[in-house]
Amino acid sequence: MSLRLFNTLGRSLQEFKPLKANQVGFYGCGPTVYNFAHIGNMRPYVFHDVVTRALRYFGYQVTHVMNITDAGHLTGDDDSGEDKMVKTAIERNKSVMEIAEYYTAAFFKDTAALNVERPTVVCKATEHIAEMIALIQRIEANGYTYFAGGNLYFDVSKFPTYGDFARLRLDDQQASSRIEVDASKKNPYDFVLWFTKSKFEDQALQWDSPWGRGYPGWHVECSAMSMKYLGESFDLHAGGIDHVAIHHTNEIAQSEAATGRKWVNYWLHNEFLVMNAGKMSKSAGGFLTLKSLLDAGYEALDYRYLLLGAHYRSQLTFSYEALDSARSARRSLNERVLALRDKVGQATAPEALQPAALQRLAAFREALENDFSTPQALAELWGVLKEQNLPAADMLGAACEMDRVFGLGLADLKTEIVTVDPAFAAKINTLVQARTVAKQSKDWARADALRDEINTLGVLLEDSPTGTTWKQTARP
Repeated sequence: MSLRLFNTLGRSLQEFKPLKANQVGFYGCGPTVYNFAHIGNMRPYVFHDVVTRALRYFGYQVTHVMNITDAGHLTGDDDSGEDKMVKTAIERNKSVMEIAEYYTAAFFKDTAALNVERPTVVCKATEHIAEMIALIQRIEANGYTYFAGGNLYFDVSKFPTYGDFARLRLDDQQASSRIEVDASKKNPYDFVLWFTKSKFEDQALQWDSPWGRGYPGWHVECSAMSMKYLGESFDLHAGGIDHVAIHHTNEIAQSEAATGRKWVNYWLHNEFLVMNAGKMSKSAGGFLTLKSLLDAGYEALDYRYLLLGAHYRSQLTFSYEALDSARSARRSLNERVLALRDKVGQATAPEALQPAALQRLAAFREALENDFSTPQALAELWGVLKEQNLPAADMLGAACEMDRVFGLGLADLKTEIVTVDPAFAAKINTLVQARTVAKQSKDWARADALRDEINTLGVLLEDSPTGTTWKQTARP
């Protein structure tokens, strides 16, 4: 089976055919570095990492480009609100660049903890203003712009297919009424390519341009930087589902208006991570960061495992109960891999695996080729670890081969000697006994709650016909 992707451009599952044989140009929308990333923000970066790892697993040479937005992003994606960077700089009494540097470092600290491989190219908006101005000049020369109220706008009426990507009805007054009114716009869907002081008189970051001193619109940065590093047409662009209607729609219009050719062939969009009350949002306050999870006693890879357990196009509801289950599953996975390594030491090389292991690897690959189905791929990982009559070295070899895509660090696991504190052991024994009593009384809710409590203390329970034993797990 060949790789098939659900392409937002066409809303269908399509066979992936790169522009150049065995090479993939991939652009993934990066962070706006004005605050810590919340755990919902981290979902696309783990997904982009899986995409890159999977493509390389399939044998492609991947150039993965990611932007850092350190200028030009307003609180509203439709050119409304305050500048996110300036707003935070004022609140923190710091310069805009100090804010950008601090939160960029925090972002990469989080992605490193999640075992996200750094993209091939990381490009900052502030370092590519010349490329943005040059691109805007091409758009202007082709007749797609107008200047009004001190800003240069993209005229969507000049681009007949503007609404096709997001399936917008541009004559839908109810839809257009949701976009903030800008008296300078000819059409509510028009967007700014270059701002001057008409928006903010004292904008912290400004550059000279043919349209006056000012700064670029947010949308133009992705077009300019992707073209610089990937060319005027490339294979794959990914981002959150919220980018479809405005950001990516505008990117397509301005890019193709400049070049006169198709810009991107395949678009992948991940769904939201949601809380019980809805989408996690920084503007609403009280959002969870990765550090919040670490402070609560979880590991970053517990969260990565949770994300892998859901298909990227499905909404994922976050709860601590779900994270507890992911942590328990990952601990069990680590224990199995460590036991295999202790037993055989060396894993079987992929080319020397027995047929049963190769069949599992084939099914694993098929799952990934089906629009990066990580839940099914995970099932194949567990399947090979439970395969009867398969040598331990083959189990270990196949598991480590699969982890080239999962990124759970299985090849780097090391057995640690854990000295159990007597007081801690007494506490666990008391909880285990209470759980045994609850099970005997058929109070399953109480028994499950006690198991969860024990798991949160870093203890793995093993039930057998002769009773329950426990082991304190070392954290890899």
